[in-house]
Amino acid sequence: MSTPTDPVKLTADLIRCPSVTPEEGGALVLLQGLLEEAGFTCTRVDRGGIANLYARWGDKGHERTFGFNGHTDVVPVGDEAAWTMPPFGAEEHDGVLYGRGATDMKSAVAAFAAAAIDFVRDTPPDGAIVLAITGDEEGDAQDGTLALLDWMYESGEQLTDCLVGEPTCPETMGEMIKIGRRGSMSAWFTVTGKQGHSAYPHRATNPLHAMARLMDGIASRELDKGTEHFDPSTLAVVNIDTGNPATNVIPAQTRATVNIRFNDCHTGNTLSDWLRAEAAHVDEGYGTTTEVKIKISGEAFLTPPGPLSDLVAAAVEAETGVTPELSTTGGTSDARFVKDHCPVVEFGLVGRTMHQVDECVPVEQIRQLKAVYARILAEYFA
Repeated sequence: MSTPTDPVKLTADLIRCPSVTPEEGGALVLLQGLLEEAGFTCTRVDRGGIANLYARWGDKGHERTFGFNGHTDVVPVGDEAAWTMPPFGAEEHDGVLYGRGATDMKSAVAAFAAAAIDFVRDTPPDGAIVLAITGDEEGDAQDGTLALLDWMYESGEQLTDCLVGEPTCPETMGEMIKIGRRGSMSAWFTVTGKQGHSAYPHRATNPLHAMARLMDGIASRELDKGTEHFDPSTLAVVNIDTGNPATNVIPAQTRATVNIRFNDCHTGNTLSDWLRAEAAHVDEGYGTTTEVKIKISGEAFLTPPGPLSDLVAAAVEAETGVTPELSTTGGTSDARFVKDHCPVVEFGLVGRTMHQVDECVPVEQIRQLKAVYARILAEYFA
């Protein structure tokens, strides 16, 4: 039997690659070399200054093609002086590996790459295994997994099922699998009135009064009560800005921003229509004019519990001793793009330190994660 691929060493090697979005930092070059040596056909799918890697072992278009999706780009380190360990040093102390990307998500990339390399070497399956790895998950995400999926469509590449390796466990390894995600959208409101003297409000049109009514109205609205697999949708007012230091001036304009995390009761378009209708109603009452700009980052989606989630849950329980919850909580991930291609679930590490100073991961969790991914492959192709 050949020597197993060490996911801890591979994680450390990846952490040492300073791949802050949009920099490739050497991470994908490193992975491509390892995967090609293991017999994977690798293609760089770069777009818009972003590096992406598509690696396939087995026949293109095979009816059983299992895919892993992940990213090697990381967020900035912030105040480097606040770190007690070098952010790209990959130092290990007391069984804990430190560095930017240790949790989110170079460990998972290393774990599924190591599992795939060992699996195709030791037990070549009747099927194909794909690793789709992007350098644009932490950025705008327009030239990362989307670029890979566009290229796959144009090239006749196809996944039958996919696992995204994002951190999914809140506190304990194995406790949670994501089978969907809430949608996410932001809206920017600019309310314009008429400037005037605060002693003569009847000669002005105060945009702040209109904005206050608008923000109170939409923030007080119960969007829904939740669904079988989703918590209730939420709307948060995250900014109101007028920039008026004078106490005797009614300003001409004010701005506000809201963020909505929504479940499968809604779509981005239905919520957009509602926000615009609320703004128009307030304008009618206050004589203001409101411009609304909206960005929909992702729609809500669900992979209904079934064969894929059952497979992943059984592997997680077998390797961790924990029965995972099937959840749709948290923010967005690239699974929101993959779900248009094939069934997708997410499973990865405990995410407590992601994006923090001294981001770190217990090395034993990296080994557990590789074992989970290896078991998933073995059962999928059994």
